Amino acid sequence: MTSPIAPADPGPRLTSLSHGGGCGCKIAPGVLAELLKGSLPSRRYADLLVGTGTSDDAAVYRLNETQAVVATTDFFMPIVDDPFDFGRIAATNALSDIYAMGGRPLLALAIVGMPINTLSQQTIRDILRGGETVCEQAGIPIAGGHSIDSVEPIYGLAVTGVVDPKKLKRNSSARSGDVLILGKPLGIGIFSAAFKKGLLDDAGYRAMIDTTTQLNLPGMELSSIPGVHAMTDVTGFGLLGHLLEMCRGSGLAARITASHLPLLPGLHALARSGIATGASARNWQSYGEDVRLAPHLDAPLQAMLTDPQTSGGLLVACDPDESPAVLATFARLGFAQAAVIGRMSEGAPQVRVD
Repeated sequence: MTSPIAPADPGPRLTSLSHGGGCGCKIAPGVLAELLKGSLPSRRYADLLVGTGTSDDAAVYRLNETQAVVATTDFFMPIVDDPFDFGRIAATNALSDIYAMGGRPLLALAIVGMPINTLSQQTIRDILRGGETVCEQAGIPIAGGHSIDSVEPIYGLAVTGVVDPKKLKRNSSARSGDVLILGKPLGIGIFSAAFKKGLLDDAGYRAMIDTTTQLNLPGMELSSIPGVHAMTDVTGFGLLGHLLEMCRGSGLAARITASHLPLLPGLHALARSGIATGASARNWQSYGEDVRLAPHLDAPLQAMLTDPQTSGGLLVACDPDESPAVLATFARLGFAQAAVIGRMSEGAPQVRVD
């Protein structure tokens, strides 16, 4: 199989200029936890509803009884070579943090770091245009930003949104008995690794672009469903890492069924051939004893579960009676592979996979 050829450009492949790509660039969760030790506590700010305490997707600051500001930033290095697609993916990924809190985005600021003497101006313009196109789809402007001349290409957004504090969805408010619903298929990290090796075919590349540029719009509607108790989006720490954060924040255990996971087409074959990202191994090491796989589950399945997702799906914890409404919302907005993958329960914070 061969990778699709990016549009002609006088400069080098974008992915050749970075040591990692997409959310696979994130610092491993265990290392990040060590770096944040000793950070100043934010609890003295009474109106800061969500800060760094629960590893949530965005910060939330209450303005009044019906309005709170949701703020986030996300940026990374290229996951693909097409500059327009890179811009779209990065922007979609940044906006996802707002949707994961149940918020509505208002505006974005661009974060731009480019090797000015390496990439053509047209390539950089196309990256910016990709981000602008996604923000236009989301109904918001890119109202400014900041740029630097950097060794590796970096692009992303700082996004500001708004949410009703009563409809805010944290990653730490799941309840025992909640079912877990995943909105997008897994496999982006493995697909991007295959792409860099020239082993991703045209259909695989298109599937990767389609899912990474699909805005997590259901988050805004799901915030109004009382039985939806918690949400997060699955990105660089993999499904297991972000579910583990939900467990720790909620003080609950989780169990997922491997056979119920939505996967990108062809993912099994790529994983079985040994394709994985370095971030996958780092993620697994960071989970420690709090994640356990059933004995019959093999290394390729572990790679899928730890795979860093770029612009991944929403992970929703909801009352079982509300799951039909949640799945219907996903389906109506074009998320055909959304599926129930597990359940929350009483117990020490940990994730088990059967």
